[in-house]
Amino acid sequence: MKVILFDIDTLRADHMGCYGYGRDTTPVMDGIAKEGVCFDRYYCPNAPCLPSRASMVTGLYGIHNGIVGQGGTAADLRLQGESRSFTDLVSENGLFMQFKRAGLHTVSFSSFAERHSAWWFLSGLDEYYNPGLRGGESADMVTPAVLNWLERNREMEDWFLHVHYWDPHTPYRTPEGVKSRFQDEPLPDDWITDEIFEEHLRHIGPHGANEINMWNDETFSRWPKHPGSLKTRGDAKHFIDLYDDSVRFTDDNIGLIVAWLKEHGLYGDDLAIIITADHGEDLGEFGVYGEHGMADEPVCHIPLIIRWPGAEGGRRIRGFYDNTDLLPTVKALLGTETFGDYRYDGVSFKEPLLGGKECGRSAAVLTQCAHVCQRSVRFDHYIYIRTIHGGYHLLPEEMVFDLDCDPHQLHNLAAERPELCGRGARLLLDWTERMMKQSDSDRDPMWTVMREGGPEHCRGRLEAYEKRLEETGRAYGIPLLKEQYREEFEGQE
Repeated sequence: MKVILFDIDTLRADHMGCYGYGRDTTPVMDGIAKEGVCFDRYYCPNAPCLPSRASMVTGLYGIHNGIVGQGGTAADLRLQGESRSFTDLVSENGLFMQFKRAGLHTVSFSSFAERHSAWWFLSGLDEYYNPGLRGGESADMVTPAVLNWLERNREMEDWFLHVHYWDPHTPYRTPEGVKSRFQDEPLPDDWITDEIFEEHLRHIGPHGANEINMWNDETFSRWPKHPGSLKTRGDAKHFIDLYDDSVRFTDDNIGLIVAWLKEHGLYGDDLAIIITADHGEDLGEFGVYGEHGMADEPVCHIPLIIRWPGAEGGRRIRGFYDNTDLLPTVKALLGTETFGDYRYDGVSFKEPLLGGKECGRSAAVLTQCAHVCQRSVRFDHYIYIRTIHGGYHLLPEEMVFDLDCDPHQLHNLAAERPELCGRGARLLLDWTERMMKQSDSDRDPMWTVMREGGPEHCRGRLEAYEKRLEETGRAYGIPLLKEQYREEFEGQE
């Protein structure tokens, strides 16, 4: 058997053709979706990059594996402690280890482990190719290594390849000579009106139109296409074009690998392909551009496409799933055993994948503690977002949106639909209580982040950002920040 997992950084599901996007961003992946099974409501339960892949590789939510942030204590896996044997349970029961245990030669093409000091990510791999740029590489630096490996190992019977592309991750980095596919094409959903963009120019908080570089408008010669700020609505459209170009460039590179497999007779019934992402991206939602810093729909709704031997193609699965479910599913498909006393949070979806009964959840709980501290829940066609720390955005404590009619989360229904807030809050309370009862720790790592000074990407930034607001004519935001983040202002005084 042969398996390729295409792990695409920052791939927002609703910017793919197979998820209804009206641009030709993903023709190769759309073709694979027609041959396989597409999961319509698949979520990243812990955003962004580091917490998400920790959930995918361990099959555990961050509240159990300890990783919910990208700095501080909550950026490291919890130690197993006294019960640890010669090897630890997370390493022995991780995602890549399942393919190794099933007899496949396992290889990863990724710089993720070095970028985040996440060396546990390599458990179960026989080979590891690191492009060496800590996530700064573009797809044309990764694909040749994959093709070279395939050329050298074309006679090998059983293998697993993890192919990681960073291109849709900010800064958008299609090579300078690659022309935009979309600059002369209108947006399929041109929701950012003149009025909305004017609001975005007044936005208080990092990664807005005035500070694409999170806290300032600096640009970098290494990524000449990526702007430092957006001045006009046309600039905003161009920025979204850049994101779509990055998605299409990634798709083109997947196409090169698929073409090689077909040319050499390896694109057969024994080839499995998994396409997914760590998280998505806000592209104007909440006034944020080019960042994955919320526990909201655009950031947490990710694709999952699986072409698997024996699975009838062209089907769509509608239930709620999240990336902790992938590992138990792989175990069930490969028939591998669990090592020791290890309990997965995820649940296998082998049965619906192979055409059986649907087994999705009734809701999906989402956590973000790297840029903000939020916990959210997706249920029915709503998302309820509860903000503990807003990351210096001016966010209310509670938000709820009807995503069927408001996919870009423009109209907070909290005041007019308090019953939805009540339902969302209860779902989060019940979930947290259940998770903590199952935990071997008495600490929710979200509160560890708060105790250690708040989310990593805004920690210690308040004083400098106050000056930035004064310099850019937005001093009106300082009293609002002082009101919402009073304790932090008092602490710096």
